[in-house]
Amino acid sequence: MRTIVLFMILFACAYVSVTFAQTDNQDDKRIKFKKGESSATVTGALPRGETTGYVLKAKKDQVMTVKISSTENNAVFKIKNRETGYFLNNAGELDDATEWEGALPSDGEYRIIVGSTRGGAEYTLKVTIH
Repeated sequence: MRTIVLFMILFACAYVSVTFAQTDNQDDKRIKFKKGESSATVTGALPRGETTGYVLKAKKDQVMTVKISSTENNAVFKIKNRETGYFLNNAGELDDATEWEGALPSDGEYRIIVGSTRGGAEYTLKVTIH
């Protein structure tokens, strides 16, 4: 019985470590909008079990729209306010968002973390700020 409990504790600790590692990566790619444009599109591919992050700056009350598409409909994202450390409503840890739109709660950097629901994923991510 103690072996099972110990295994469960070790598994929980490993899961928490992986979750935190995926949500605060220094290798994020910066999304920059071309002069005079309000949207940017990036493409990428993820191996199974991996995530990648994109960072952009925005102002409070600007409306941001994020959409992701993938060839196998398995790419998803979450959005984290880097200033507060909180995820945005309906784009959090368990939401598996493919589309999101909302007014931003504060000035600062926002991190979009792209992952997949199964296997690897080739994706196109479009971000628009109004």
